[in-house]
Amino acid sequence: MNLVRFFGKVICNDTHLFGSIRQNYAVTRNVHTCSGLSAHFTFHEPDPEPDKLSTIEHIRRGMTMLKDEVRLWKDEITEAAKTDPLTLYPGNVDKVFKFNDAKASESWIATADQDNKDGYSNCEFFIDENGKGVFQGFLNLKIPSDGERTRAGYCNLKSVKKRKSFKRESIFEWGMYTHLVLRVRGDGRSYMINLHTPGYYDLFWNDMYQFVLYTRGGPYWQVSKIPFSKFFLASKGKVQDLQSSPPLDDISNVSLTMVDRIEGPFKLEIDYIGVELDPNHTEETAYEMYQLPRGMANS
Repeated sequence: MNLVRFFGKVICNDTHLFGSIRQNYAVTRNVHTCSGLSAHFTFHEPDPEPDKLSTIEHIRRGMTMLKDEVRLWKDEITEAAKTDPLTLYPGNVDKVFKFNDAKASESWIATADQDNKDGYSNCEFFIDENGKGVFQGFLNLKIPSDGERTRAGYCNLKSVKKRKSFKRESIFEWGMYTHLVLRVRGDGRSYMINLHTPGYYDLFWNDMYQFVLYTRGGPYWQVSKIPFSKFFLASKGKVQDLQSSPPLDDISNVSLTMVDRIEGPFKLEIDYIGVELDPNHTEETAYEMYQLPRGMANS
């Protein structure tokens, strides 16, 4: 099991490198992925059956998409020129997700157990008139009477998987950062914030690193600064016995989940979600990293 989990995830982890990085006030690096496997060497589910379109219709559709892909490619070139090498300064928040544009809602998907016929909760996500993202809905704990489920009640907001131009897959490169930063205004309820790391094998597609986002409620905004070392490994909502540090150079999605087991309406406003470098934070993980006796789970 250890061998499968080791080769199933490609994690860049150099203790000496990060130790020297965090001692400096400014950090410079080249922006490159650290994956040791080719992008073509994947075991994801096969694509669905292609549409039965004629060659002319395929060409027409491709030409329509080409304009947007070329624009995205130009943005990549511009971003690479500005950020490679990338200089990081402590206290500066790199805002990864901003919600000051109405199109920002297209980068997020809101789902609830009702959508999967697992319950009766519902939720939505939109950009309000103030340029803030709003995740709201109603958490319903009623269990469907189908004899298959014993619990119900969840709502989820997940970012669309990051990609490059011309349909190339991409990931977030957060290996040089130490904290996840969110500016939110909540309702006093607790949300789970998740970092998704699906990996290359189906065994890891449900793996994610989680931590609780506590909100104060009331009229004031709050800034939550969460160390990446506090995130714990879970799969399908279950905390794993064998913990590991989040592979920050292999994050595919970010999501927020309302699953606090309190029935009723909820609302979370989001100004931005970003990452930050704090050179004074040297903790790699907040949890015990021990090897279980042979024969036990995850040993």
